[in-house]
Amino acid sequence: MVGGFLRAETGKKIVEAARTQIGVTTLYDPAYVGLDYPGGDVPKERGVCTDVVVRALRKGIAADLQKLVHEDMRANFAKYPKNWGLKRPDRNIDHRRVPNLKTYFKRQGYSKDVTKKPSDYQPGDLVTCTVPPNLPHIMIVSDRRNEDGRPLVIHNIGRGAKEEDRLFDFPITGHYRWK
Repeated sequence: MVGGFLRAETGKKIVEAARTQIGVTTLYDPAYVGLDYPGGDVPKERGVCTDVVVRALRKGIAADLQKLVHEDMRANFAKYPKNWGLKRPDRNIDHRRVPNLKTYFKRQGYSKDVTKKPSDYQPGDLVTCTVPPNLPHIMIVSDRRNEDGRPLVIHNIGRGAKEEDRLFDFPITGHYRWK
């Protein structure tokens, strides 16, 4: 059960790091910004859903999605979505796009089944969905649950980082668990 314990600890660290953004990241701002590399970030008070995930993984488990996604895209650019008309990777924005994160997580073997069963979602899991009409979104599964046992999520869906009961509010398009 050592592996299960390590996974639980990883999830706990991701959730704790995500929770530190609540009340700090208060604005939703998708603006393109030139970033330092590696370790670049937009100002802490602003960002989008992906910034919550990027910050939580950096702070919680020292995983830099900016660097990881950029390196994988450099080596495998043809395998990533072409939604933005880019001809090469852009280390300033690629890790801030949900379709790229979905591709990266899938390529790394982090995919889990998408279900409607609350118990299938563990703290620290990453869940992607589509907010109508067609906006990709990503959330972190919390260690807190509602009165029915459904996990809360930590995300930025437009009003800054929040912890909310929104796991099944939108069609889920991906479920990922960091190894």
